[in-house]
This record gives sequence, structure tokens and C-alpha cells, in this order.
Amino acid sequence: QVQLVESGGGSVQAGGSLRLSCAASGIKPDCMNWFHQPPGKEREGIAAIRRNGGVNYADSVKGRFTISRDFAENTLSLEMNSLKPEDTGIYYCEQVYVSSCLRVGPIRSTEVAYWGQGTQVIVSS
Repeated sequence: QVQLVESGGGSVQAGGSLRLSCAASGIKPDCMNWFHQPPGKEREGIAAIRRNGGVNYADSVKGRFTISRDFAENTLSLEMNSLKPEDTGIYYCEQVYVSSCLRVGPIRSTEVAYWGQGTQVIVSS
């Protein structure tokens, strides 16, 4: 059974940091993304990583967020620093198909193989 379980969300003041984690079971994907869904908006990919170590970031998080994987533990992480109120929302860990590997921004749901239940982040000013 495939599962992606996110954790680490919470409330933090602007300028603070959080570390999100995603535990994967039943899969060892080549391409994984963190998606961000702000309140009332569509979700978009903000950070992507490929098995060979390639990474990509949306401009909105570049220099502030770091995506990483632990292949031994089969986990995905997102280190978030210098958080801003606009980073508020639900964060999802998702496996995307190879055709969308390392893409960020809007990604069609047909390009996503598996996703977790999400973890909420609230950044107050």
C-alpha cells in the first residue's frame, strides 16, 4: 500500500523557520515535489527533487527553502527559513511522473502519481 504522510507543520511568526517531513511507504519514486496551496487558491509545486540529486525551486521560495531526500529512510524534507505570511497554506508531498520531473509552478493533477494528506503552515506577521 502506497502512503505519503506529511508532518512538521505549525504556526510561526514571520521570519521564523519550520522543517516539513514526508514519510513514503510502498514507493521509491524518482521525482518528488512539495506543493503549496494558499487559502482559497490552487496548489502549485514549489520545490522538486530527482533521485540523482537535481533540484528546482519556484522563484517565491528560492534561497529560503531547501528540499532534500533521505533514501535510506525513504523520506522527503523541506527546510523553510525566513518564512513570510504568504507562505501560509497547506503543504503536500507528492510523487510526480518522470515527464514532470523537476517542474515547479502549476502542475496538472494527471502528472501526479501519489500525494499525501497535507500539513498546514500558518505564518503570522
